[in-house]
Amino acid sequence: MNSCISVLGSTGSVGVQALEVAKDLKLEVAGIAANKNIDLLEKQIRIFKPKLAAIYDENLYPVIKKRISDTSTKILSGADGVSEVAATYPSEIVVSAISGISGLFPTVEAIKAKKNIALANKETLVSGGDLVTKLAKLKKVKLFPVDSEHSAIFQCLQGISNKKSLEKLILTASGGPFFGKSLKELENISPNQALKHPTWNMGEKISIDSATMMNKGLEVIEAAYLFETSVENIDVLIHPQSVIHSMVELKDGSVLAQMAVPSMKLPIQYALTYPNHKECKSEKLDLAKYNSLSFFKPASWGLRAINICKKAFKIGGNACTIINSANEYAVKLFLGGKVKFTDIFKIIEASLNSIEHGKLSDFEEIKKIDEQVKNYIENITDTL
Repeated sequence: MNSCISVLGSTGSVGVQALEVAKDLKLEVAGIAANKNIDLLEKQIRIFKPKLAAIYDENLYPVIKKRISDTSTKILSGADGVSEVAATYPSEIVVSAISGISGLFPTVEAIKAKKNIALANKETLVSGGDLVTKLAKLKKVKLFPVDSEHSAIFQCLQGISNKKSLEKLILTASGGPFFGKSLKELENISPNQALKHPTWNMGEKISIDSATMMNKGLEVIEAAYLFETSVENIDVLIHPQSVIHSMVELKDGSVLAQMAVPSMKLPIQYALTYPNHKECKSEKLDLAKYNSLSFFKPASWGLRAINICKKAFKIGGNACTIINSANEYAVKLFLGGKVKFTDIFKIIEASLNSIEHGKLSDFEEIKKIDEQVKNYIENITDTL
């Protein structure tokens, strides 16, 4: 079990829970990094006493520095500061929980520093999957999944001695707030409606991704990289109860499933304690409370999102980088009231079809593609 961790995105939902798990397990917290929530960051610094902390928003650096001047924690700022938290101090594992593509680069720095990764930032593998997995193998770094679905598959695979026995992976999805609705019913959905997830309490971006089911498409790509399989071997099922977090099907038709109450603490803790299952301060699953567990195929608009992601993975090169950035900017536009909910699909498809595909040669190229996608979307928004 790891005894010392760092947490990137410490003030977000996953980051907060990761620190709670660390406290329960009595782990040392060497470093933490946040975006702009200086009130919570200050509180975390005083509770966990990390050697190093970083605030991404450089304008807030003087404020937080003054606030914690009576502590021994060294405070840094900006992207470089976050990357230093990821790489410099002697944590054994880094929890990567920064939302969006900005979480990729400090995660890469942590891998370069030969730190294992508890990965909650799916954009790391979606945008730079080939580069990240090759670097992890080169540095002999392990990527432990924190998403509940990927953690479930990871746990199920521990019980399979021969990987050739594996038939396919089955990712489950809650269905989000619009389960059962048609595409026409989604035309005038407001951001507030899309943010009301029926099962999970998550950040804005991932909540919208859940509503469009792009999160499940991105998870298909992530699973393909994590478990070294084709996207054609990955299915998605709607499971509204969110009790079975994902499954694996074997060649003989057997299906292994990982079940638990909907709580991020369990997958976070397993990533930190692998290969052991420690006592977890989370509610235990009582199956007697459930009269039935149901499963459905995704609606056509949900399959549209999943198929965009599968198409991008099969194209390869920079295609997944393109759709990841397109989705991120489309979600920002929707949250800002500048495009409709259903325009998110159109923006991602247009970006994938219009921006030139090519080989992804290095991590710096990801930044260039991200900027290219942003500029393209700004130019087409008025034509939707």
